[in-house]
Amino acid sequence: MRGRASLTAIAIVLLLILLGVAYGLMHADISALPRPGRLETSAMTKARDWLIRRAARTVARPPIDDNADAVSKGKALYGMECDSCHGQDGRHPSPIGHSMYPRVPDLGSPPVERLSSQQLFWVVKNGIRLSGMPGFARINSDKENWELVYFVRSLAQPAKP
Repeated sequence: MRGRASLTAIAIVLLLILLGVAYGLMHADISALPRPGRLETSAMTKARDWLIRRAARTVARPPIDDNADAVSKGKALYGMECDSCHGQDGRHPSPIGHSMYPRVPDLGSPPVERLSSQQLFWVVKNGIRLSGMPGFARINSDKENWELVYFVRSLAQPAKP
């Protein structure tokens, strides 16, 4: 008798789980237009950041120095490859960037500043799947990708008068 009650309880729990999953799938909204909720944003941000930190551990030291020439070359590359989403100044995403999910970040913002240079390089070189951020490994050399990193780093610094 006890075994039959246990099997019935397990069957009911499994049925409820199955109904919950079915309901969720029928009512899920995969549109990129609405703002995601706090739980979704928090979970996905933590997962993305952890994966970037883990992947960036293999990034070698930059082959070039961070100097005005590298920043200038990075700015030119940025204008050709990045501004259509991140905006011309990197600080104010374009309408396209605002329409993407996840939203394109302000490249001078604290969350971007918190990335190490190796992490930022990894993102530029490899991109982030399902985010709209392409990887530039097949387009740019590592030197050029570092120049982009140095330009992005310059966005966090206050403008000089």
